[in-house]
Order: sequence, then C-alpha cells, then structure tokens
Amino acid sequence: MFDGFLTFKPSCQVCGLDYSTFNAGDGPAFFVMSIVGIVVVGLALWLEITFEPPIWVHASVAITLSVGLSLLLVRPLKGMLAALQFANKAEEGRFR
Repeated sequence: MFDGFLTFKPSCQVCGLDYSTFNAGDGPAFFVMSIVGIVVVGLALWLEITFEPPIWVHASVAITLSVGLSLLLVRPLKGMLAALQFANKAEEGRFR
C-alpha cells in the first residue's frame, strides 16, 4: 500500500485499485497527537507522583516516547483512514 514511509503507491499491485483518490489529510496527525499526548502526559503525571524525578528525566522520557510513538503510529493510522475512505465510499466534494 505504501511506496515510502507515508507515500501511497499509485495503485494496488494485486487488484489494481487506484490509490490516488485517497486523501487522509491531517486525520492521521490529529489521531497520533491525541493518542501520544494522552500517553505521554499520563506517564509524566504517574512518574512525577510516584518517583519525583529531576526534570531531565521527564524531558528524556517525554521526547523519546513522543518521537517513538509518533513514528510507530502514523503509518498504520494513515492506512486505516484510507481503508475507511474506501469502505465508506468517501469522495471529496460529493454529498449524498
């Protein structure tokens, strides 16, 4: 489905489905920011209440988790949103 990290291939190699009509827009970024934000802030609160570490520990944990989880989640979420567009026959500028 993907040609690069986040770039769709022109079409499916098996069935020939045209991927150029799929446009996830900012949807994957919104969901990634929401999920990662909840996890990182929740962990930071738990870490502070439980261990009271210095600020450099908070910074290193938050930066590592933010970057790692963002890179881990953005591709599957983009694929999922494209699959939802296909399943629901969503088209830009068309109303039922």
